[in-house]
Amino acid sequence: MDSSRVFVNNVKRVIVKVGTAVVTRPDGRLAVGRLGALFEQLQELNSQGYEVILVSSGAVGVGRQRLRYRKFLNSSFSDLQKPQVELDGKACAAVGQSGLMALYDALFTQLDVASSQLLVTDNDFKDPEFRNQLCHTVNTLLALKVIPVFNENDAVSTRMAPYEDSSGIFWDNDSLAGLLALELKADLLILLSDVEGLYNGPPSDSKSELIDTYLKEKHDEKITFGYKSRVGRGGMQAKVKAAVYCATQVPVVITSGFTRDSILKVLQGKKVGTLFPTKRMMNEIVVSTKDINPRDMAVSARDCSRRLQSISSEERKKILLDIADALVANEAKIRAENEADVAAAQQAGYEKALISRLTLKPGKITSLAKSVRVLANMDDPIGQILKRTEVADGLVLEKISSPLGVLLIVFESRPDALVQIASLAIRSGNGLLLKGGKEAMRSNVILHKIITEAIPTSVGKGLIGLVTSRDEIGDLLKLDDVIDLVIPRGSNKLVSQIKSSTKIPVLGHADGICHVYIDKSADMSMAKKIVLDAKIDYPAACNAMETLLLHKSLLNSSDIKDIIYELKTKGVEIFGGPIACEELSLPKAESFHHEYSSMACTIEFVDDVYAAIDHIHHYGSAHTDCIVTSDDEVSDIFLKQVDSAAVFHNTSTRFSDGARFGLGAEVGISTGRIHARGPVGVEGLLTTRWILKGNGQVVNGDEGVTYTHKNLPL
Repeated sequence: MDSSRVFVNNVKRVIVKVGTAVVTRPDGRLAVGRLGALFEQLQELNSQGYEVILVSSGAVGVGRQRLRYRKFLNSSFSDLQKPQVELDGKACAAVGQSGLMALYDALFTQLDVASSQLLVTDNDFKDPEFRNQLCHTVNTLLALKVIPVFNENDAVSTRMAPYEDSSGIFWDNDSLAGLLALELKADLLILLSDVEGLYNGPPSDSKSELIDTYLKEKHDEKITFGYKSRVGRGGMQAKVKAAVYCATQVPVVITSGFTRDSILKVLQGKKVGTLFPTKRMMNEIVVSTKDINPRDMAVSARDCSRRLQSISSEERKKILLDIADALVANEAKIRAENEADVAAAQQAGYEKALISRLTLKPGKITSLAKSVRVLANMDDPIGQILKRTEVADGLVLEKISSPLGVLLIVFESRPDALVQIASLAIRSGNGLLLKGGKEAMRSNVILHKIITEAIPTSVGKGLIGLVTSRDEIGDLLKLDDVIDLVIPRGSNKLVSQIKSSTKIPVLGHADGICHVYIDKSADMSMAKKIVLDAKIDYPAACNAMETLLLHKSLLNSSDIKDIIYELKTKGVEIFGGPIACEELSLPKAESFHHEYSSMACTIEFVDDVYAAIDHIHHYGSAHTDCIVTSDDEVSDIFLKQVDSAAVFHNTSTRFSDGARFGLGAEVGISTGRIHARGPVGVEGLLTTRWILKGNGQVVNGDEGVTYTHKNLPL
């Protein structure tokens, strides 16, 4: 069963709507064979205990075909030479309805199923008493295993032009089906069409792709509809309109009435057609892990990681190259899902900084694929001999690199982090459990699917698990006997909560409060370039400058005023510390220990390099800090004494990044001291093991053992 269709397990009452294009052949005659196959499916559902309701179009089409035939038989040759007047739609409906129901009754009778006919009009639903009685009648019929068959009574409808007039409570049989689904409290509505579902382009175009799940914020303005149905009044646009209306409370699937067993496949949870989920279902349409016990998920990741370690280096390399190719091949799908996430985040009113981190900008997928290929082509980090020692004669000890085991990574907003982390885990031979932010749900799901599909069955897709429920995090954090390292990537609150909730070692950073200190001897042209890049290149990044420290001698410097002017011109909002606030007439910063993650920063003046270092130690987060100076002695002091994971001289803080450091990618940035620090690449995800090779030696109280402890060449 597809994870997006698990809701069908709870479906009891289902409404199936068949359109005119399904009911009739291209020549207007009834498609008896196709209807027989559809009715066999309805009979099977009825026998399985489903409450089945049928909404049918086709009466007008059938009636028109019959009346045209009768008119032809009764026309003279001269009559046929005259312009033919279009037949009245209401008369067609009156003639076609009896013939249509006669066939339906015959088909159901052959299958030993009882059916009933209910003709309704728009005006009927304006009467509350009618609606109550309708529900009562339908409930009674369903309790008796009778299949109610609904159709709009076009013959007596007050709509003057039923093919054009879309006013009223419902406007065609598609919208009638949607109305009935809500009125009769159905669990699912299936709209049958002459195509497989909703496409992102003309179904006849080979480049068009079927939309698995319709998301209003993503598809509402991007789908271009063609002509209406060849025979009915609606077509796909009418079906989508009805489906969106109905999906406020009841899920809808549009699928083909021409495909064998299409109705049964929908109720078996197979991914057919286009699903219109309810709002409540949206949080469940993911590659769900709810059916997997958190411990089982972690154990599966561990078992798969051991299989990953057992295959050759070339095979591990191929997995990464396959992932890189798959990312590029599926870029359109990835961007479509990401655009839906961004649209939903904007609609929900999320902050611009979060939306910026969430967005996969043009070229990002290509860049991610490139970083995966860089990792693939690096020397294999697993099983490297780091040290060889002769312990005693014939007894050789080796220290070798080894994967940590199972990693749990909790990250917010940034779907690109999923690719980096997954590729690093594979390269380092680790199992992986991922929990991304709900705002990036669709992006994470498609990326996880693409990556795991590239993992061979000899290793197992369980190597990388995607955790979809916040509730599961608490259970996973208790698994200190299976999970070896937790890496939270997100807010201070997230990191603090995880650290206080687990015995598992935690690696990461809570804040990215990065400083740039401009010394009195700085090259001001260089300083300007560095400051603008550190703040503006990607303000939402954790390595962006948040505080600009200035030597006090620069208080009246025109160069500093120029830097401030440029920052403001670029849209940066500037706040000041006590001195800068007064001297430069800046709004006061609420705190020096603040990560803006946006186009804003704090400026303050300090006495000298020592005061700058004290300020960084007091208010910083030990992430990345930079000095701009031409004085080598001053730069030496700064580089040696600033106790941060990364300390720079005359360069932007934005270089503090695993890919830019040549690590291929990074799993995160650690501001702790155990066991990795700064951008954490493959090496940070490894530990060591000891391999001792002898030829029968025993300790025996150390009698007869001469320890040499001699270093041997690698």
